[in-house]
Amino acid sequence: MDVLLSIKPKYVKSIVEGEKRYEFRKTIFKNRDIDHIFIYSSMPVKKIVAKFEIGKILEDHPANLWETVKEYAGISDRDFFSYFEGKSRAVAIEIQNLQEFSNPIDPYETIPGFVPPQSYRYLDGLPVAE
Repeated sequence: MDVLLSIKPKYVKSIVEGEKRYEFRKTIFKNRDIDHIFIYSSMPVKKIVAKFEIGKILEDHPANLWETVKEYAGISDRDFFSYFEGKSRAVAIEIQNLQEFSNPIDPYETIPGFVPPQSYRYLDGLPVAE
């Protein structure tokens, strides 16, 4: 099973450049038996641009999590704490074995009735020409 995450283009750039080694989420997928996470770069790109394998999944209070991952967060503390404002739990997904696609996938052409996920979406059998 695979998962598709919507990520803003500025954060996708930080991931590809190796500055952002964790993807942050307010909730984590229930099924943890995930092979790959595919990255959907949101507007204006609107393409699936890369995939990665999950390293560690860290869950903690936002302040504690920030102290653990801030060197490799790839975002400012202001953005981090703004995203988790009012939350008592934060999730960090470690990005490993990132593979950027030379030909990004247009999900509107390959996934019938595609709607970008608000948080995440399970995928099964995404046709990927790598």
